[in-house]
Amino acid sequence: MGRRIVTRQLESGTSKATVDGYQDRLLKYIPADINAAWIALSGIVKSTTTIPQNAVLWVLFVILLILTPIWIWIGTKESKKPVAKTQIVVSTVAFFIWVFALGEPFATSFKDFYQPVYGSLLLILYTLIVAKIVPTEG
Repeated sequence: MGRRIVTRQLESGTSKATVDGYQDRLLKYIPADINAAWIALSGIVKSTTTIPQNAVLWVLFVILLILTPIWIWIGTKESKKPVAKTQIVVSTVAFFIWVFALGEPFATSFKDFYQPVYGSLLLILYTLIVAKIVPTEG
C-alpha cells in the first residue's frame, strides 16, 4: 500500500489498483511519522529543565508543521500524476490539530483560552470527517 490515496480504479495488463475507502484514506491522511517525531522530540524537551521548554517546543512545532507538507509531497509523488494537494493540506491540518489536542505548547502559551476538551473535541470531529474527503487529483 503506497502513501498516495487512490481515487480511481486503474487497469493495465494484469495489475489492478483498488480505490481507497474511508479507512484507507484515514490512515493515509494521518502523518504518523511526523506525529511520532513530535512525540519523541517533545518528550526529550520535557525531560530537561535546563532549556526554555515552551520556546523550544514552539520552534519544533513550527519546523514539523513546515516539514509536514514537504514530507507528504515526497511520500505521495508519482510520475505522471499531479501533486496530491488535498492530501498534503489535510495531513498538515491533521498534524496541527493533533499537537493542539496533546496540549503543549498551546496550553502553556494560551492559558486563558486553552482547555484540553477543545483539542479532544476537535481531534475526534476532524478524524471522523476528514476521511470523507476524496481527493480530486487522482
